[in-house]
Amino acid sequence: MPALPHIRIYTDGGCSPNPGPGGWAAILIHPRQTKELSGGDPDTTNNRMELTAAIQALSALNQPCEIEFYTDSEYLRKGITEWIAGWIANGWRRREGKQLKPVKNADLWQALHDLVQRHTIRWHWVRGHTGDTYNERADQLVSEAIARQQKERTP
Repeated sequence: MPALPHIRIYTDGGCSPNPGPGGWAAILIHPRQTKELSGGDPDTTNNRMELTAAIQALSALNQPCEIEFYTDSEYLRKGITEWIAGWIANGWRRREGKQLKPVKNADLWQALHDLVQRHTIRWHWVRGHTGDTYNERADQLVSEAIARQQKERTP
């Protein structure tokens, strides 16, 4: 069986204010090519933008890959590596005390879960705003996407 293509992905998402106009970004790095993706939403949350960035990055891949995935969002990393199995087992509900409540952003978590099944992914958390070149670039793309959303909202 041939080896899977190996790529690195950096993602980021944010809003200003939260909730409010948001942006997401993904940088896909392959030895022969680097691709930047970004977009936004006029009314969203930071967490939705973090998830959207991951979904858009994985959706851009046209074949199964071996991925080193970098995010500065513990919500994204822990959600996909630790919490999601319990949510699925509980019918996309999470425990809050003795009660089960709907998982926030379940639509995006379900889409992300479907996409990760195709790949071999190692998830990494990187501290934001500490000089990591690709994390800083993703943050810049997010800021630009938010600015576009804010501009479009202004009458």
